Amino acid sequence: MKKVELVEAIADKAGLTKSDATKALDAMIATITETLAKGDKIPLVGFGTFAVSKRAAREGRNPRTGETVKIAARNAVTFKAGSALKDAVN
Repeated sequence: MKKVELVEAIADKAGLTKSDATKALDAMIATITETLAKGDKIPLVGFGTFAVSKRAAREGRNPRTGETVKIAARNAVTFKAGSALKDAVN
């Protein structure tokens, strides 16, 4: 599903205009991004939890040359699905 299709579905289910649904979706994405950038979790009961995990620096290998390469430490966004979402999908 593309963003346009998601906006249409939100507009239909919430009884909003497409413009209002787009604003709501953009605001939600911006809020999630800002919250995760601060390092906070976002638990949505029944849906899942967005969180940030820290990945340590490590060494990897270039598969073409076999040369050792340093991979820098970084933060990764994780999502753990809630039980209601798991049940709906299965």
